[in-house]
Amino acid sequence: MPALLGALLALALPPFPLGFLLPFLLAPALAGRDFRYGFSLGLGFWGLHLAWLPVSFLDRFGPFGLLPGVLLITILAAFYGVLFSLAGGRPLFLAGAWVLLELLLAYLPWPFPWGYLGYAAVGGGGRILAAWVGVNGLSLLALLLALAVRRGRYVAGLLWALLWFLPLPSPAPEGTALLVQAAIDPLEKSQGADASARYLRLTEEGLAEHPGARLVVWPETAVPRLPRATAAVLGDRTLIYGTWGPGPRNEVRLFADGRDRAVYAKRRLVPFGEYFPGRVWLGPLYEAVFAQLGLSGLVDLVPGDRVERLGPFAAFVCFEADFPGEVRRLAKGARLLVNVSNDGWFGRGYGRRQHLMMSRMRAVENGLWLLRAANDGISASVDPYGNVRARTPEGVPAVLAAPYALGEGGRTLFARAGELPVLGAAYLLTILGLLGSGAKTVPPHRGRAGPGGSSEAAARRRRIAARARPQASRRRG
Repeated sequence: MPALLGALLALALPPFPLGFLLPFLLAPALAGRDFRYGFSLGLGFWGLHLAWLPVSFLDRFGPFGLLPGVLLITILAAFYGVLFSLAGGRPLFLAGAWVLLELLLAYLPWPFPWGYLGYAAVGGGGRILAAWVGVNGLSLLALLLALAVRRGRYVAGLLWALLWFLPLPSPAPEGTALLVQAAIDPLEKSQGADASARYLRLTEEGLAEHPGARLVVWPETAVPRLPRATAAVLGDRTLIYGTWGPGPRNEVRLFADGRDRAVYAKRRLVPFGEYFPGRVWLGPLYEAVFAQLGLSGLVDLVPGDRVERLGPFAAFVCFEADFPGEVRRLAKGARLLVNVSNDGWFGRGYGRRQHLMMSRMRAVENGLWLLRAANDGISASVDPYGNVRARTPEGVPAVLAAPYALGEGGRTLFARAGELPVLGAAYLLTILGLLGSGAKTVPPHRGRAGPGGSSEAAARRRRIAARARPQASRRRG
């Protein structure tokens, strides 16, 4: 049953449609009290939420490719096991600690900020609350409402569902950008394939069709260097593009007036993808695994060490879109969010759609338009309310005339306060959960049932006990 419940929880998160039921699905989960329960629930949740990961690696690397995805799912399930073991049947403690675990996942030495409960709200109008409390605040809200549902106050769960009907504005765009999606196989790129000619051709064709576009965006690591004809094709337009820098570093650059004007180096690298922990000691093991996957020669990238904008643009790279705090720091003072990504590794399944849905929350949290250019995934334009205004299909070369407008970053409550208020509230809940009376799981509230209580059930038990006493006395006599 815990594994089944975990799978149902996964169906409440993107890209599945049951987000409006989240408090009702969470309420029974709060009864868990030990490692086994939490681990089973975690296997059900992460096994479905990340099912695309082992499938995509299986497609590319054969049976051996299943290992990384299965190992990650098992580790994340173990985190849930520890969470429920520490809670020990204290629902209030569990609610606070669940949010603390979500925040912790973004700051571990090997971070993986995925599977936040608050992303369930991205499909409805309630996502606008992320502008005040961020996605983790939405997680906390869902858990508090689940606590109320667990105590029989089902109206609390209905309030969450009503958020889906909250109407949101659709602000008018002020300009058009050209997003270029070349759909180059990432395995071919990792082995040295150069996509420069395709990007240049697609850009030229796209500008011929949409000459009013003043900004062009190429995705993560689109080209090792710009083709010579780039300036001629662009004219007086601006280009934001992903490339490699010295180190090597994963960079995104701003090109205008014939030269690079600004550079940002990716700060949050993908563990076991862009760097390999413990490689000094585990070097031979890594090399053996790389050989099995056909990826010999992989090197660790060097992370960037500065938070800097590309002029008015807050540009961030792929995995960084999953870190609310990281994007918030970049967005201060910016006028537009630009996310360059390469979701080609996601392969078949719904991983690319998940990544887009998560990126939408960054637009809401910071109150800015988002332009997202993906090599092979979903390129899209998202307005400050999280509405997808235009998008490309998956897995095919495409250019997108993406509407956008310049705004002013740092104006939402989340942009000003960050994750600190939610962190404090979650910590307070865990303390209150520890201080509660014995603080073990209790059945849903149905009135007073203690000595002298007035509930019907308690009164019935007293009448039965009173009838039993005289019969017991006669038997003894």
